[in-house]
Amino acid sequence: QVQLVESGGGLVQPGGSLRLSCAASGRIFSINFMGWYRQAPGKQRELVALITSGGITDYADFVKGRFTISRDNAKNTVYLQMNSLKPEDTAVYYCKAVYGTYGSSWGQGTQVTVSS
Repeated sequence: QVQLVESGGGLVQPGGSLRLSCAASGRIFSINFMGWYRQAPGKQRELVALITSGGITDYADFVKGRFTISRDNAKNTVYLQMNSLKPEDTAVYYCKAVYGTYGSSWGQGTQVTVSS
């Protein structure tokens, strides 16, 4: 099992920045990739960005050039740096880890609200 704890959400004005953190514990050696997803009210959960165990990253088109996913292996933590935030980025952001053959875990979610 892998446990995930997110932090860093909050209220920010349009054009502002936030950094989300996702701390992993448990069977971290078996993690294949970690990703950030988001879910806005009335919408499906969608992938925002992911980073593989080899350091390869990928982003949804709607965040390319604005968001950056990174990791600190010493802290077992993955970050999502969000710049140039827009009101449409408002959502609950979730961290997900995929590990082993079929395992996956979700964090509890952190609210990001972009509003003036």
